[in-house]
Amino acid sequence: MNNAHTPPSPQRLHALDNLRALMMWLGIVLHVAINHLTVDSPLPWRDPKTSPVADLLLLFIHSFRMPVFFVLAGFFVALLVERRGADGMLKNRGLRLALPFAIFWPPLFAATTVLAMVYIHLTVRGVPGIDVALAPARQAGGSPFNTMHLWFLYQLFWLSALAWAGVRLRRFLPARLREALARGFTELVARRWGFAVLALPLAFVGMFYPSGMVTESGSFLPPPAEWAQSGLFFVVGSYIYGRQERLLALFAARCKGHAAAGLVFFVATVVLLGASRAGGGHRLPHPEFWIAFAYNATAWLWSLALIGGFVRYLPRQNAVLAYLSQSSYWVYLVHMLGTVGFGILLFDAPLGAVAKMGLNIAATSLVALASYQLLVRRTPIGRLLNGQRPENRSARKSTKARVFAAR
Repeated sequence: MNNAHTPPSPQRLHALDNLRALMMWLGIVLHVAINHLTVDSPLPWRDPKTSPVADLLLLFIHSFRMPVFFVLAGFFVALLVERRGADGMLKNRGLRLALPFAIFWPPLFAATTVLAMVYIHLTVRGVPGIDVALAPARQAGGSPFNTMHLWFLYQLFWLSALAWAGVRLRRFLPARLREALARGFTELVARRWGFAVLALPLAFVGMFYPSGMVTESGSFLPPPAEWAQSGLFFVVGSYIYGRQERLLALFAARCKGHAAAGLVFFVATVVLLGASRAGGGHRLPHPEFWIAFAYNATAWLWSLALIGGFVRYLPRQNAVLAYLSQSSYWVYLVHMLGTVGFGILLFDAPLGAVAKMGLNIAATSLVALASYQLLVRRTPIGRLLNGQRPENRSARKSTKARVFAAR
């Protein structure tokens, strides 16, 4: 990570704060869509009403949401290293990532497992209930426990620990090599063709998955492919921080072009996936590689488009998005209880898939936000998650950048 340049302006931090708020809310949309897929689902339950709209929403949101998060995570880890040093950064990540994971994972795992078992019972037998015989089979020797949707917190903490180790070890690298790495990564995101180079290694990783896309296992020992997928976006984000003034301005100027190019590759992904599922993939050698390449090209292009678009069009603090940003950590932790719980309640509702999705998204959003406002915002839980000090409003305002970096 090259941190030779000044930290980003508050205006730009507000833009990225706004972006993070939207990306977090899209997690609700994505997990509701999974309930209504027409294709094979990554989860063992399904509503009787399905829709291609759900398939497209999942593919669309998944193509950029987590890549954007990991780019932003790498960016702010680099910011913390510059402001607090490597040890300060790791301490901060421990308090903001590892500690909440340790506190909230056990009750969330228990509650989500119960709701999931009820939903699976509904899916298989048409009535609510719990039958452990319906639990998904796991691989021999596999653990019954997983990180669920909290895999992001888990991986991000370990990536931060690796960044700490990297800072400690980089003094042993020649200065020319360090500069070459920084220049190489930043030039790739600056060049119009750089996305293709960045997508290439991820295509080789993804081609070993049936769909051509790396899927999160939720394992406490994730396979190397998952570390490679999230790690590359994280590393690029950390290098973007070192050249932020130039690169963020460049992303803002090119956001429309990046968005349009990403759309081309997204359409190519949909076409390739359709051909593969229809049995036409044999006409193209190694179809999983090409699906993975198109999908990851989309991920890079839309990630840069979103970062640039928010810097260009939403650079200032927005009251609604600021509140969503403040509540987003809590909403991220508890939203699966809503998407699964309301999925159960809507299971027999005489509505179409799209109507059910809309109701579930609205209900989960409202309940999650209400619980944040009533139970979290001005409590020790809120201070644990957000690092805020409600009693000192002016101090909180002046340290907005620090708080966001601590997320």
